[in-house]
Amino acid sequence: MALTLDDIGLLFERHGHTQYTGEPVTQLEHALQSAALAKEDGAPAGLIVASLLHDLGHMLEGSSQQHDTPTMAGIDDLHQYRILPFLRPLFGDEVLAPIAMHVDAKRYLCATDAAYFSMLSEDSVRSLRLQGGIFDEEQAAAFIARPHAVDAVRLRRWDDLAKKAGHPTPDYAHFSGYFAQCLKS
Repeated sequence: MALTLDDIGLLFERHGHTQYTGEPVTQLEHALQSAALAKEDGAPAGLIVASLLHDLGHMLEGSSQQHDTPTMAGIDDLHQYRILPFLRPLFGDEVLAPIAMHVDAKRYLCATDAAYFSMLSEDSVRSLRLQGGIFDEEQAAAFIARPHAVDAVRLRRWDDLAKKAGHPTPDYAHFSGYFAQCLKS
């Protein structure tokens, strides 16, 4: 079943107020901060939309956990893949690939940036173990050679920074305005 643009807005309306897995922000605040960072960095529309929607898989019915994080229960919820079938009828690879690859981008950054691991939150460290751990040299090289990998790394860095309580951003309507530029024809 595909989501409509209205369905995406409804997911944020219903689940955006829930706490973002072990962080001092809600799901919506995290999404808006990620998209704002992408916009501030001059990202194209597709990457701004990917930044807004990258964790939408956490908000699918039944996968949003209000009082605990999946990682604390030892679960990798595979949110980066769960959302793809729902978004594929709407968006192309410029949006979907960075979403699908943002978890592996964390694994890549841990392998290639000596300071990166120390910047991760406690929940991100827990999820890293569940998501396969740090890439080895060969895995890192294979990852970054893939199409859209550089965009996924950019998204990952914004994702990591988008956890500031009370940080002002434009609202959902502002960023959903980018959807029209990215829709499949």
